[in-house]
Amino acid sequence: MATAGKSMIYSSLLFSVILSLLQMYKGKFASSELMTIVGGLICSLLFLLMLTLIGNYQELSGMKTGWGAVILAEIVSLIVASTVHRVCITTCFLFSAVFLYEVDKIYGMILSKSDSKARRY
Repeated sequence: MATAGKSMIYSSLLFSVILSLLQMYKGKFASSELMTIVGGLICSLLFLLMLTLIGNYQELSGMKTGWGAVILAEIVSLIVASTVHRVCITTCFLFSAVFLYEVDKIYGMILSKSDSKARRY
């Protein structure tokens, strides 16, 4: 399993690569309706990577992760989406909300498993 430091490095590298590719091909993403939706999906992946980056940084520095990390990651991803197309902002927000719900659900499952193991012993 990756440590917080490695995960932070990997997410920052993936964030920079995806951001660079998104900016290189932003004309392609703005060319049709379907590609605009795909551009919003890619920007919401940037949201997940930024959320991972911020969460791991806060964990390494000993701070508690909260809604501030979510809001900051969402603002960054929406700003990136606005450089591609206006519709990308809306689709990025919607996909990010779905991804955030799924991440919270997965975290809840992991937390409940660790709680049940702690109760047995």
